Order: sequence, then C-alpha cells, then structure tokens
Amino acid sequence: MKNPTLKTLLAWSFVLSTLVSCQKANDSFNIDKEKQLVENAIHNSIGWAKNKDIGLLYSVIANDSNYIEVDPNDRIVRGFEDFRKAEEFWMSDDFRAIRYEIRDLKINFSKSRDVAWFFCFLDDINEWKAQPANWENTRWTGVLEKRDNVWIMVQMHFSFPSK
Repeated sequence: MKNPTLKTLLAWSFVLSTLVSCQKANDSFNIDKEKQLVENAIHNSIGWAKNKDIGLLYSVIANDSNYIEVDPNDRIVRGFEDFRKAEEFWMSDDFRAIRYEIRDLKINFSKSRDVAWFFCFLDDINEWKAQPANWENTRWTGVLEKRDNVWIMVQMHFSFPSK
C-alpha cells in the first residue's frame, strides 16, 4: 500500500473493531447471573459434605498445585494433592456433616471479570465420633477464578474471631 492515508484508515478500522468486539464481550457479563454461579460454587465447596459428594467438592476446587487454604488451626493446605489428604477424615464414618449456614456473603469481581473474591461468616455444624466438631462464627474469605466457563475455588482462608 503506497497510500499512507489508506494504510492509516485500515489500521484505525482494525483497532476500532477490536475495541467494539471487546466491549460487546464485557457487555454480555451478567453480574447477577455470575454472582449466583459464584455463590453456588461457594455453597458447593462446603455443602458437599452433607451427602459426602466428593465429586461435587472436587468440581469446585482448583485441581492444581496453586490451590491454597488456610485453616483456623494454623494448617496451610498447599495444592490439590495436599487438599486431598483430608479425604480420609471427611469420608470416614466417624465424620458427619449436619448443616451449615453462610451469613453476610459479599462477592466482588475483578475488572477482567474472571476472578471473584468473597467474604462471609460460616457456621459449619458437624460431628466426629458423635461429638460436636463445629466451626461457628467463622470468618471465611476466598478467591475463585473462572476457568473454562466454570467458577473454581483457588484460595480459601478461615479464621475465628478472637474472644
């Protein structure tokens, strides 16, 4: 192309069409729908225990080495394989999930809309060998990433308020 005006016009046309297509992709983000999907993933990451549906749990937890979880008893889980070490406890006949309640759930999204983070209070009521094994009034934060159009938990942190 010898005409610099035509070359410039084509370049600007490409840039403009790219910006418009990116804007349309962002406009299709339905915040209410995405919040519901994130909330479902959060509930599934704790609610799976009632029926010991380990497949449901593993469908919402990052199955890679980057997963991290900090528990109130100072245990730090590093990666999916470390996370799976608790499977023996959860699946034991001695463990029984009774109910859970999530309160004051707040969900936010990154500008790219593929990362969400949340805060809530959790009551996780369970039994171990028919004795209470509860986490009550637990502060729970986490980060989810949208992978292949599915919200996946990549980081969780649980703590108890000091008395």
